[in-house]
Amino acid sequence: MAQFVREVMTAGVAAVRPDASLVEAAQLMRAQDIGDVLVARDNQLIGVLTDRDIALRAVADGVDPLTVSAQAVCTPAPVCVGPDDEVSTAVTLMRQHAIRRLPVVEDGLPLGVVSIGDLAEFQDPQSALADISRAAPSAGPGTGA
Repeated sequence: MAQFVREVMTAGVAAVRPDASLVEAAQLMRAQDIGDVLVARDNQLIGVLTDRDIALRAVADGVDPLTVSAQAVCTPAPVCVGPDDEVSTAVTLMRQHAIRRLPVVEDGLPLGVVSIGDLAEFQDPQSALADISRAAPSAGPGTGA
């Protein structure tokens, strides 16, 4: 049974530059079928941008997503875990901060993300959340499917 974050995290990083537009970030999320991207400068994490951030901090305010940067809307200095932290540490941080995703960072370098879905699959592979996390995405508008 996995005990460390590196054993349950989703490895690899989907990241955008701080000056990337929200459209660019959203297109990357769609292409990667993910709900967040890391905002990084020179391979150093500076924030996390979620689809919810884009909707609530930009679109709901009527701003032009082509002209607003990822850095302007992202959550700066996000709560993070290291790859050698225990899974229980990730669970505790998610509960304490009411967050669904934690960047996995080592020496400032983002390595991946551990999500509530990753933890659900680890702790109870038969749970509804684990099933949803494993499910293939459905085709939506603009996907061509």
